[in-house]
Amino acid sequence: MRIGPARLGCAPVENAAENSLDAPADAPVEDDAQVAVRAARAGASVVREMYGTSLARFGKPGGDFATSADLAAEQAIMDVLRAARPDDAVTGEESGRTGPDGAGRRWLVDPLCGTLNYAVRSMLVAVNVALRAGSGTIAAASADPFSDEVFWTDGTRARVRAGGTDAPLAPSSASNLVDVNLDPPFPNAPAFRAAGLLADAGFAARFRPRVVSTTLAVAWVAAGRRAAYVTDGHLRDSVHFAAGIALCQAAGCVVTGLDGGPPHTGPGGLIAAADPATHSALLKMINR
Repeated sequence: MRIGPARLGCAPVENAAENSLDAPADAPVEDDAQVAVRAARAGASVVREMYGTSLARFGKPGGDFATSADLAAEQAIMDVLRAARPDDAVTGEESGRTGPDGAGRRWLVDPLCGTLNYAVRSMLVAVNVALRAGSGTIAAASADPFSDEVFWTDGTRARVRAGGTDAPLAPSSASNLVDVNLDPPFPNAPAFRAAGLLADAGFAARFRPRVVSTTLAVAWVAAGRRAAYVTDGHLRDSVHFAAGIALCQAAGCVVTGLDGGPPHTGPGGLIAAADPATHSALLKMINR
């Protein structure tokens, strides 16, 4: 997938479904965050296994496409969600909306964020799963299939799971690396152009730009591996961005739209920054 706003290491997926069905009646109920982690890991396992193989491509509008890996990963994620939360609605990038339109709980699934990277055998990709309830995201996971890390939140805590161990996410601007999304659409052009930010003298003096073309970079802001992430676009209920935004908010990052207002208000877009000073500097550059 191309990251235009708004778009299928633990037990194998088939065993996960069996385990949930065979669990004792008095077994603890799996919380939403751990369902998100398990679903993201199921998708990541498929992405990892299919990497480097011959992939069928399926065209989409605007020159975009999905691959057979996108579809297979989304199916693995959906299998986990349907077994664990059969009454919830789901929006999958490849399968669209399922479940009742008025559902109070809806999972947002991006099975392979960075399809264009993946298709040319670049490992810069993410698998994103988020749960929206009411107006907020109450659980989310963003998995890196190749580092076997899963960044996750229950809406309050933000953690990274690696090697079976969870560690807190700690934002930091020390790297001065700012990821900018250059994929369309650009609804705020010409007032804001992401490419223009990269050419700004003030930006070049303070930051070092990166363009990885996957929302894994949003999770990296929460983890202290990026100072900030900037994108244009309308991101409400975006399968691409919901997980990363929730991670950044739970980790204590400064998360706003391009105008500095709350996310999903005003002109939209996203500035996710590790700290107030970084956010303030970017906001001034974007709006002068």
